[in-house]
Amino acid sequence: MLLLLEPQHWTDYELIDSGDYEKLERFGKYILSRPEPQAVWQKTLPESEWQSMASASFKREKGKSSQDGNERGEWVQKKGMPDQWFIEYKYKEMHLKFRLGLTSFKHVGIFPEQAENWNFIYDTVKSLKVNEPKVLNLFAYTGGASIAAKSGGADVTHVDSVKQVISWSRENMEASSLDNIRWIVEDALKFCRREVKRGKKYNGIILDPPAYGRGPDGERWILEDNIAELMSLCRDLLETDNSFLILNLYSMGFSSVIAENLLKNYFPNAKTMEYGELLIPEKSGKRLPLSVYARIKNIRS
Repeated sequence: MLLLLEPQHWTDYELIDSGDYEKLERFGKYILSRPEPQAVWQKTLPESEWQSMASASFKREKGKSSQDGNERGEWVQKKGMPDQWFIEYKYKEMHLKFRLGLTSFKHVGIFPEQAENWNFIYDTVKSLKVNEPKVLNLFAYTGGASIAAKSGGADVTHVDSVKQVISWSRENMEASSLDNIRWIVEDALKFCRREVKRGKKYNGIILDPPAYGRGPDGERWILEDNIAELMSLCRDLLETDNSFLILNLYSMGFSSVIAENLLKNYFPNAKTMEYGELLIPEKSGKRLPLSVYARIKNIRS
C-alpha cells in the first residue's frame, strides 16, 4: 500500500518555503536557511524575505562536496541566535524533547519528516502483545526513533558508529525524561552479525542507513553494496510474530518501490506492509519529499 505521509503533530517545526536547492524552516522560535538538493523548483518568497527571516544561514564551503550526502560549510548567525536550543514533539502520551545544534554538515540533529515514523513506532510498540518488547535501532543518529520506542515501553538498543552522536542521543533521552536505553558505538553490520551468532531476537527493527558511511574502525558502508546483507541479517533477528520493521532511505537514487521490494524479498510472510514517501508541506502548497520508507507489521488480531 503506497502512502505519502506528512507530519501532522508538529508545533515546534514548520517548512516556510523551499526552492533553488534550499529550504527555510522554523525550529521552535528560530528560522534557518540551509541547502536542500531535492528543492529543484523556484522559491515562492523573495530572497530579501529569506534573508530578513533567517536567524542563521548555512553557507556551503566551495570544493567540499562529499559522497555521504553531507554539505560542508559554516553557519552565519544573526545576533541572538544560539548554537544550541531545544524543541518538543508531542503525540498522544508521547512527549519528546530534542536538543538541536548548528553542525558543520548543515544538519541540526533532527529530521522532522520522521515524526510519522515516530508515531508508528509508538503506536506499534503499544500494540505488541509482549511485555517490554525489544527494539533495535540501527544507524540511529540522535535517537528520535529510539526515544519514541522507549516512550511506548520498549527495551531499546541504539546503534550508531559515532560516539559524539551517541552522547547527543543520550541528551535527548534525558531531556525527554526517559532512561535505560542501551547505547552501542559500533558498525551496524558487525553488530548484526554478532547478534545473529548469539541467537538474539528483536520485536522491532528500525533501519535508517545512509548512502555512504564509516564505522568507528573505518569500516566502509555503501548502501548499494551492503543493504542486501543487512536485510538478510535483520530477517534472522526479527521475531516472526509480534514484530515490526521500518526501512528508511535517503539516497536520491532509491525509490519507495525499491524499499518495498527489499521487504517483500526478505519478509515475504509479513502480515501487513506499506511503503511510500515522507513529505513536508509548506505554506505555498508545495510539498518537499525528503525520504522513502517501507514498513511491515506481524501482529495477530
